[in-house]
Amino acid sequence: MSSRTARAAAEAETKVGALIRARRKQLGLTLQQLSDESNLSVSYLSQVERDHATPTLGSLAGVARALGVGLDYFVAQPRAEDALTRSGTRPQFSISGSTVVYERLGAEFPGNQLSSFILTVPPGYTSETVSHEGEELIYILEGSITQYLDGKAMVMEAGDSLHYRGNTPHAWSNPSDVPARILWTGTLAILNAGGRKASRIELVSPDKSPEDAAPARTKSRKKSKPLQTETKE
Repeated sequence: MSSRTARAAAEAETKVGALIRARRKQLGLTLQQLSDESNLSVSYLSQVERDHATPTLGSLAGVARALGVGLDYFVAQPRAEDALTRSGTRPQFSISGSTVVYERLGAEFPGNQLSSFILTVPPGYTSETVSHEGEELIYILEGSITQYLDGKAMVMEAGDSLHYRGNTPHAWSNPSDVPARILWTGTLAILNAGGRKASRIELVSPDKSPEDAAPARTKSRKKSKPLQTETKE
């Protein structure tokens, strides 16, 4: 192999440390949290992330479990066919205590930053108010929702979209009497392995079940009243 070819191959190779750091930050975990979950010291994990230490296969397996991925996340090259999803066969999740259904669109591959889901939101549902790092973009596929952004309410119907910073307190509700479907894309891992909420989301107020939410209202372009919930400034 020529020196030029070897150099190109080395530049194309993704370091394990960078993949660990990217996945950890995507999930909003600190080094201490990763240390607690993987039973590896913070100092050792820091060296691994900076590629100053090479983890053993056993250590890497522990890190993979803590990050909710398989070992092949760090050692296998992504295949083009793995990125393809088809309607009707995509994985779906629901979070305990919530009636929203998540349909996963995004693929998992080393270094990925984006997550994407189709959300089916039942009538009368009101989400929690949250803030987090990164950004989000939502596009209404069917039905309508009321999106709350930093205390302001916006009625969004099919075809409408909204792009915003995640650290702005935000929430949404479906006050209509029909389900709404939302295309959600962002730099936030909504769900960890097994469909659990990712840890980097800061809860500002709890979500409400349809029974606790306000009575259903018909769609309207008029400005809605903000949620009567306490938010952090």
